[in-house]
Amino acid sequence: MNFHQKPVHYVESLILKVLDLKGMSRFYTEILGFDIIEEKESETVLGAGGEAILTLKSAPEYKAKAGRFAGLYHFAVLLPDRKELGKVLLHLHEQRIPIGSSDHQVSEALYLSDPEGNGIEIYRDREPGEWEWRGDQVHMTVDPLDVQEVAQASNCEKWDGMPAGTVLGHIHLHVSDLQAAHDFYTGAIGFGLVANLGNQALFVSDGNYHHHIGLNIWNGTGIPALPDHTAGLAHYVIRVADKQAQQAMHDRLQAHGAEVRMEGAALETADPSGNRIRIITA
Repeated sequence: MNFHQKPVHYVESLILKVLDLKGMSRFYTEILGFDIIEEKESETVLGAGGEAILTLKSAPEYKAKAGRFAGLYHFAVLLPDRKELGKVLLHLHEQRIPIGSSDHQVSEALYLSDPEGNGIEIYRDREPGEWEWRGDQVHMTVDPLDVQEVAQASNCEKWDGMPAGTVLGHIHLHVSDLQAAHDFYTGAIGFGLVANLGNQALFVSDGNYHHHIGLNIWNGTGIPALPDHTAGLAHYVIRVADKQAQQAMHDRLQAHGAEVRMEGAALETADPSGNRIRIITA
């Protein structure tokens, strides 16, 4: 099953407020291999295979983050297969980019940060039949990654950027109240709870994916929303199957007491921690 296409509701893209548009664009194209889909004076749209994944926006009023806020923990780029993960791993090693890694049982992942401190995960999924479900909860681990095996999976093929078929696999957010986030994302957005990490983090998805959205309180409870003029996550985009699904989400959000408005064809809202969301149709 493809967990990032209709009829599944999934996270499609995100927008980052950045301080150095040229430097950040260079990092994402030269180091991570994204294609430039569109480029303007204050905005660069990046993606793979012609599909937008990340937009970088700059403005004179943006300031560096100082303090702890809700917002982006990391966004996760999903590669088509293990060979591509191996190619990226060797490329990042050659570029001397500091990375972390983990085997999550459902996936194999690399972790790094961009020059402005935004967290990035690059991963490949194991086949869904290999995932272990315990009731309605998927078993995810934080085991050491076998980097030698992943590197060998590259078959010594040269890295040549993000391949076609690369998508935004999931997004992981800092929130101020985990219970409020749970109620919003399961009740109003309508995703299912698929895993939790005690009282520290939880994971939700549609279509029994291991997670489309992760939520944690590792920045602390009661933290404020990211200010409008502070660099970081501007908003992220959820794509739903059709207008009927969008309307149903609109109605649930209103019943939940969330602020909602239509901006053209997009439904705009924010979670209880101030993380902004645009909901669009396929």
